[in-house]
Amino acid sequence: MDSYKVGIFSEIVACIYLRLHGFRIIKRRYTTGRNTNRAEIDIIARRGKLIVFTEVKYRKTVSAAWDAITWHQIKRLRAAADTYLLQKRWVGDARFDVIIIHGFHIEWIKQAF
Repeated sequence: MDSYKVGIFSEIVACIYLRLHGFRIIKRRYTTGRNTNRAEIDIIARRGKLIVFTEVKYRKTVSAAWDAITWHQIKRLRAAADTYLLQKRWVGDARFDVIIIHGFHIEWIKQAF
């Protein structure tokens, strides 16, 4: 399976995992538009008054997944999330989580950045 398909499959697994934990998936692969220099948010999920912006990484190890998330990417993810929250006029809580899939294991890091 190529890396694109692995990424899509990993996002589906992460969506199922979030659903099992009571979240409703609002949006997958959210971007603010072309040429905006903003990142793509893999999953936006909601439970009550909490919105979670989730970055999904599939790697062989947890440390390799963390190495794949750069400070530049974090900055762009935050900008995209800010745009989403402003567009929706969200007044509840929001946080960034990372779901790392390695082998048959899932690591869910809440409030990752």
